[in-house]
Amino acid sequence: MRTIAIINQKGGCGKTTTSINLAACLARLGHKTLLVDIDPQGHCGVGLAVPEDQIERTIYDTMIEPCDGRVAKLSEIVWQIASEFDLAPSNIKLAGFEQVFAGREGREDRLVMSLASVAQTYEWCIIDCPPSVGLLTFNALRACDEVIVPVETGYFSLHGLAKMMETLEVLKERCNKDILIRVLPTLYDTRTKLAREVLSELRSKFRDYLMESTVNFNTKLKEAASFGQPITEYDPGSRGYKDFVNLARELMGHRPIDVEPQTNEKLSRPAELVQRAKQLAQLTNFQFGRNAVSTAPQAQAQPAASSLASSRSEAESHRTAAPAPEVKTTAQKLEEFYGVKQIGDEVVFAAKFEEARKVLIAGDFNNWSPMSTPMSTNGAPGVWISKLPLPPGRYRYRFVVDGKWVTDPNNKYVETNQFGELNNVVEVD
Repeated sequence: MRTIAIINQKGGCGKTTTSINLAACLARLGHKTLLVDIDPQGHCGVGLAVPEDQIERTIYDTMIEPCDGRVAKLSEIVWQIASEFDLAPSNIKLAGFEQVFAGREGREDRLVMSLASVAQTYEWCIIDCPPSVGLLTFNALRACDEVIVPVETGYFSLHGLAKMMETLEVLKERCNKDILIRVLPTLYDTRTKLAREVLSELRSKFRDYLMESTVNFNTKLKEAASFGQPITEYDPGSRGYKDFVNLARELMGHRPIDVEPQTNEKLSRPAELVQRAKQLAQLTNFQFGRNAVSTAPQAQAQPAASSLASSRSEAESHRTAAPAPEVKTTAQKLEEFYGVKQIGDEVVFAAKFEEARKVLIAGDFNNWSPMSTPMSTNGAPGVWISKLPLPPGRYRYRFVVDGKWVTDPNNKYVETNQFGELNNVVEVD
């Protein structure tokens, strides 16, 4: 379970809005997500229309010891908000946590122990922290792998950010663990000169921490909260929705890269491109032998888009001009089977992921929501196929293999997206 704490000791910077909508977008993209509210104000429950008078047990009850009352398991106190999206709520009772556990040994590990019981249930855990740096926030730091600091693009937020980052670095050392700390610009209004100047200052002074994503000022986010809905439910066509989907996808694309122990070389190209190159190299060695390896550099040229109709017409003209039927190699047959091709009114996607348990497609055609377009094996393990009736147009897409976004290794037509990753491209006539 990948755990992210949303922390800032300053109020009004969008912590709860970020927590709710990031968790909702991760769930919308097909990932089982838990939102944990450790702010005694309980605003996550309010923002998701959970009736306060019906909340009998909260995250506090999972963090106490038997001498403090009846201990609950985390699975017993969660509320299901939407498909793949659960909330562990909070209320004012949590405000007494620091007093109850003052001086106790292991008081900073209470949240770690609480979350351990559901580590195999969820893929993501988002922790909404209180606007202070106390024992509750320290518990969140002990439990998380990453920290996101939402920063309103205003003067006072910028003024206090340096101190906040220093505090987090000190707490990270006390936690004795490597926590990735990143800054997320929020409530950004591109129309104002001040916001543009503050964002420029963030990029110059905090570039090692700053995320690529930015959450723009959007009234739909406030309206969604007032109706007790995440932006995914209230208005999935809004700018706010797009901002948080971008944030969720950026987090997916920045997972740690497994580097072989014997090399200390830094990756100078997008990690996914390197991964794709390795896959192609392995396929070449296996299918063609050594002679084909020397021709691999010629395949590195990557056109901006693929025209399926023109490819078919060229292939037909070659076949017509050939004096004898073409004898295709095994590699050519495999290449024709895997990848993307247009057959009549349908576009067929085929890929080989032998170890995969679940493969989905996300693209322009489904608003980048992979759960709506699963692939099936049709009885052939490791071979994943999907047929989509797509109208004429140009489409970008990627596969989601067991929760990880990857490029189609059998479609050489790609373009770089805003995160430095590769989207495949296909044109349908």
